[in-house]
Amino acid sequence: VQLVESGGDLVQPGGSLRLSCAASGINLANYAMGWFRQAPGNEREFVAAVSWSGEVTDYGDSVKGRFSISRDNAKNTVDLQMNSLKPEDTDVYYCRLVAGPFEYWGQGTQVTVSS
Repeated sequence: VQLVESGGDLVQPGGSLRLSCAASGINLANYAMGWFRQAPGNEREFVAAVSWSGEVTDYGDSVKGRFSISRDNAKNTVDLQMNSLKPEDTDVYYCRLVAGPFEYWGQGTQVTVSS
């Protein structure tokens, strides 16, 4: 199983980015998926999660109303649309999959919000 994040970049405050997590070796349609973020020296923080069907979503308090998680089970991907970005959103963003007793993480993608 491999998860690969992409879409991280340098963006100005107030800007937008769309992150994508592509999976191989597993059918994501059977599992809920999540996005987390982490800065050096900090604990990993929950950002967003989506149910296997895409019908149920959940967000961390710091991103509610600005970020949106979605999935395309046909493409085996999960996206994170990030709007109204703030400097404090600067982090490495990871997607996470829990499949039974197994937990998988991608390598992360860097998001930097700065003018």
